Amino acid sequence: MRIAVLSDIHANLVALEAVLADAGPVDAVWHLGDVVGYGPDPNGVVRRLREIGALGVRGNHDAAAVGGSEIDWFNPDARRAMEWTRTQIDDDTRRWLAELPERRTDAGVELVHGSPRQPLWEYVLSPGSARANLDRLAGSLALHGHTHVPVLWRDADDGVELVRAADTSHVVLDDRRGLLNPGSVGQPRDGIPTASYLLLDMPPVPGADAAVHAGDPAVGAGATVTWRRAAYDIRAVQEAMKAAHLPTFLVRRLELGA
Repeated sequence: MRIAVLSDIHANLVALEAVLADAGPVDAVWHLGDVVGYGPDPNGVVRRLREIGALGVRGNHDAAAVGGSEIDWFNPDARRAMEWTRTQIDDDTRRWLAELPERRTDAGVELVHGSPRQPLWEYVLSPGSARANLDRLAGSLALHGHTHVPVLWRDADDGVELVRAADTSHVVLDDRRGLLNPGSVGQPRDGIPTASYLLLDMPPVPGADAAVHAGDPAVGAGATVTWRRAAYDIRAVQEAMKAAHLPTFLVRRLELGA
């Protein structure tokens, strides 16, 4: 089964379309939240995800967009963009965002936005936070976003191993527990402005049907992860953001990947 895993699209429809074209035919599309916020086209992104039957979870920006108090924790630029987003989303978008769960499990893989222990807010940025979350996994693999940086944290003999997409684009998973981040489609922050996502190729589990148990320690073993980048028309998105009077810093950072 080949799955395209997307996160932090942030209302960037142009980047989303580039990623979908780059991925080609897949069996499923999973998203890890922050579908909206920052960018200029929240309704278009949600409409496209609905069209392709994408399954996923809620991010802190998605929760804020439908009236959540998460907005109170945003920095001034993020808050200004979210206030604009709230005025733009239509009823269908608002309903779809409101119905997203904070966590879900598909094919034995846990999906969250921030982390398994704090699905909306925690940034997994250190060995300590990775260790605490690896220890909470019901199965062997969780997918998360939020940091906008493509990495894999996994068990190691001496604690936690960090695998960076910047160092390798392809990883074969084993039976060690792992936290896997695809990076950001709509607002990368790893110094590379092209849209980041991953392809997860999961082999069938011998003797199991499609409803793999979430606690099966073999789930993920033998799967391959391929991080990919897709170029898109950054200038067009920036012009749309300027037309919407979104914060200058948010416009500028797209070309920096920061």
